Amino acid sequence: MPRRTVALIFGGKSPEHEISVISARAVAAQIDPQEYAVTPLYISHDGRWHGEECSRKVIGTDLAALLRSGTPDSARARLQEIAEEFADERFDFTAFQENTEVAFLVLHGAYGEDGRIQGCLETFGIPYTGCGVTASALAMDKALTKICAMAAGVEVAEFMTILSADYFRDPAKACDTIAAKFAWPVFVKPANLGSSVGISKVHNNAELRPALDAACGLDSKVLVETSISGREIEVAVLGNEDPLASLPGEIVPGSEFYDFEDKYIRNAAQLFIPARLSDAESSAIRESALAVFRAIGGSGLSRIDFFLENGTGRIVLNEVNTIPGFTDVSMYPMMMAASGIEFQELVDRLIRLALERKS
Repeated sequence: MPRRTVALIFGGKSPEHEISVISARAVAAQIDPQEYAVTPLYISHDGRWHGEECSRKVIGTDLAALLRSGTPDSARARLQEIAEEFADERFDFTAFQENTEVAFLVLHGAYGEDGRIQGCLETFGIPYTGCGVTASALAMDKALTKICAMAAGVEVAEFMTILSADYFRDPAKACDTIAAKFAWPVFVKPANLGSSVGISKVHNNAELRPALDAACGLDSKVLVETSISGREIEVAVLGNEDPLASLPGEIVPGSEFYDFEDKYIRNAAQLFIPARLSDAESSAIRESALAVFRAIGGSGLSRIDFFLENGTGRIVLNEVNTIPGFTDVSMYPMMMAASGIEFQELVDRLIRLALERKS
């Protein structure tokens, strides 16, 4: 039987670019070479699509080690060096469209997880892993995700949104509005970024404006929400019309909250898979994950994050990631493995789900 051709698309224009490269390296190592012929496809920081030679050189770089031993800037500089070596190449979109049977997406954040690349692939007629255009766009916007969750009966933290343009016109007014509405602490988050990029925990008025400056500088809309005191619980969801929810996992952050450095550089967080929950708590959280997944119209996969509030036991949605990380410290593949689906089988299922959705 001929092998199916799979384009492994990674990189992209978002601040999560380097994490995408690390995810792609892990996925490439797990795709069954007997079943699939894989062509890596790297999108550089400036949005240029690169051919196989450049893409293989990028994916062969151990970026995880660079992040741990150096800095995010050193990792980015190395990727830019590689891209510059191939500055004169021209990507053949016609050949890509004609030769690709399915795309495996490991693009995190804006321009990859937000429905844009999904719409492009649908225009090309190429099936792809993960959620469709609408679900991807909804889940990328943390505020819209909360609205969908509330409609499905899932609780969310009290929140408000601020347009960055409004904030920069009158920062004092925005700060006064937030201080009047919330008790400290609050979280300030770019509405459309992941991997905890640009997120700040704000404890008082003095910390608020720097947090808003940082978040509004990264996104056109910012979410401000009350801090939930509770345990951080995540669930991996896999499937189309009849999705399954994994055993939950639990994260105990190594810093005040589970931020970018905690996830990918210091590796200081404690992970418990399965989470330390009663059977009733585990069942309720898994049902909440499926309810949110269905509410956004999810397909393929998502990682859905909750808080289990201290004292009340309330299950409160944190966020939805439609293309979660696939690095060696990523929760999604580890939760699936704990639920009986190892990495190679998981990759195979995701490809088959993509083809099933097209048919």
